[in-house]
Amino acid sequence: MDPVTLTTDRLVLRPVSRHDTDAVYDAVQDPDIQRWTTIPSPYLREHATSFTDQMVPDGWADGSAFAFGVFLPSGELVGMLAITMRSLGVGEVGFWAAKEHRGNGYITEATVAASRWAFTDLSIDRVEWRAEVGNTGSRAVAEGAGFTLEGILRSGINNRGVRRDCWVGSLLPSDLGLPSTSPYLPAPAI
Repeated sequence: MDPVTLTTDRLVLRPVSRHDTDAVYDAVQDPDIQRWTTIPSPYLREHATSFTDQMVPDGWADGSAFAFGVFLPSGELVGMLAITMRSLGVGEVGFWAAKEHRGNGYITEATVAASRWAFTDLSIDRVEWRAEVGNTGSRAVAEGAGFTLEGILRSGINNRGVRRDCWVGSLLPSDLGLPSTSPYLPAPAI
């Protein structure tokens, strides 16, 4: 798939390129990003170079992952967001925000925009979100974007060789007022 650019009232979401390597590298030096995400730690310049020059374009080219840099109209990097395909019709969103831009609702806004795009342009029917239990910032973004918290998966993620419990939630097209590509039959209320 050819990369796309999305816009919201306050943001521009576009794939990062080699011109963004320094901004990605600088932002990810934040210990909280390294603690709560599965990026390499310590995060070296060659990690940022590989990410912007190879991983992001390859994900778009083969349709496995759609990574967006989240930017202010001025060009300043706010964070990163990706939707990774997990199975037929299901993508998983992951994100981080640069420390100086947290608490402004930017990543929530970007998550809604990218999910809407995934539902309409990728024809998926479910966006999942997972975060290690305790990552309250990530949970606030997911809940603010309309995700339904579905529970805790024991040993649900692996972060640097350690299995950890994680929260899991989902967003469906209907949560954004969009039609699904497949019929959905929810379980009866108990």
